Amino acid sequence: MAKKDYYEILGVSKNATPDEIKKAYRTQVKKYHPDLHPGDEAAAEKFKELNEAHEVLSDEKKRKNYDTFGDPNGNMGGFGGGASGFGGFGGFEDIFGDIFGGFGGGELERRLKQKVKTLPSN
Repeated sequence: MAKKDYYEILGVSKNATPDEIKKAYRTQVKKYHPDLHPGDEAAAEKFKELNEAHEVLSDEKKRKNYDTFGDPNGNMGGFGGGASGFGGFGGFEDIFGDIFGGFGGGELERRLKQKVKTLPSN
């Protein structure tokens, strides 16, 4: 499934300010409000999309996740949906956590971290 372009839905640029996002949302939502279009499924669907886009783009954390990973919850493409490529990896601990965290409740990950802690430092 293709990711929704929340910026396009609201009709704003990717570097839009919070005020520009709010203004665009208010303008668009007035056009498609279900009370103004009773029984119009297309308008109802557009209204839902506008609300979803506004919810993500008006929340600083969700917007950052959406811009970085393509998903407001921070899920990466191939690992739960969203962005493609490797730009979202936070580091090797994140990778190992994703790989080993699902096996045996993270036992292997716990052992690896314990080994790293016991290594002598220079």
